[in-house]
Amino acid sequence: MLGRSFLHRTETAVNTESLAASLFQQLQQGQGLQQVSQQLGLDSNQTTQAVGSALPLLLGAMGQNASEPQGAQSLLNALQRDHLGGGGGGFDLGGILGAVMGGGGSGATDGAGILGHVFGGQQPQAAELLGQKTGLDSGTTGKLLAILAPIVMSFLAQRFAQQGNAGELSSALGQEAQHAGGGLGSLLGGALDQDGDGQFGASDLLKLGAGLLKR
Repeated sequence: MLGRSFLHRTETAVNTESLAASLFQQLQQGQGLQQVSQQLGLDSNQTTQAVGSALPLLLGAMGQNASEPQGAQSLLNALQRDHLGGGGGGFDLGGILGAVMGGGGSGATDGAGILGHVFGGQQPQAAELLGQKTGLDSGTTGKLLAILAPIVMSFLAQRFAQQGNAGELSSALGQEAQHAGGGLGSLLGGALDQDGDGQFGASDLLKLGAGLLKR
């Protein structure tokens, strides 16, 4: 079954050299994890484990999306258009969290909309498998993914959008998909199989890329 080895992995899901690890560290350093914990009604240990599993899932899925040139360019366009911010002051984690949890309603903080582009119609399956990994119900993991999605996009925008190099973005996210590995990689492949043919291919990529371009 999809995700079997992912569900049985006991080690941390965050690779020490990955983008996921870098973002996870930033969430730990400030009030990010505490704010997420309060929003979801979880204790700190539950939140740490859940975020540590969700970030590689999100970044790995984006890596699948960006594995071919048109997908990478579509993602880069979305980062440049919606997630760079106007101040040029770098990655403002506190501001993004405040906007996401405050329900500001802009496209940049619309977690559900971003997840729709990342996972397509497979959002419930992704939330369910993440829930089985973390021991949380799928409703909670779905909310967590929606909180984290705008944060991940803003994080990527600050790292890659200003340079405007889709190849670098694709390469970095491709490593995230590799870091996810094992059953998580199988989950990503299944979640991103937009046309239901059992594999993630060009037709799936075109559907995902078209969604990003319409954002």
